[in-house]
Amino acid sequence: MSRGKSATPLAKVRGLGSAGEGGEHWLHERFTSVALVLLSVWLIASLAMLPDLTQATMREWLAGPLGAVPMALFVITAFSHGIDGLKVVVDDYVDGEGSRIGWHFFLNMVGIAGASLALFALAKLAFGA
Repeated sequence: MSRGKSATPLAKVRGLGSAGEGGEHWLHERFTSVALVLLSVWLIASLAMLPDLTQATMREWLAGPLGAVPMALFVITAFSHGIDGLKVVVDDYVDGEGSRIGWHFFLNMVGIAGASLALFALAKLAFGA
């Protein structure tokens, strides 16, 4: 891959950084940001079109694929984006490689647990209890 003067801005970023993969994390954050904007617009528009926000209405809305699938994507993308952002904070402000690895592990486990609980609640609403 060319990284010279004729390389695109993306090619110049990809593969750079102290770890040799600086562009991958940057791109992932940008993709999840765009996805969250689009999914947030979908969520706000969908909620605005509902007749009311009672549990029965929400259950009925989430029982269909046009409600449940984008909501699951929203949950997964939001937790992924949040974990990435917190990892950047840890990388910037935590000294010591061992401490950083420990915090990264902790953030991953909390994020996975939170996303799992949210997806479980969504599935329970969508499929009934």
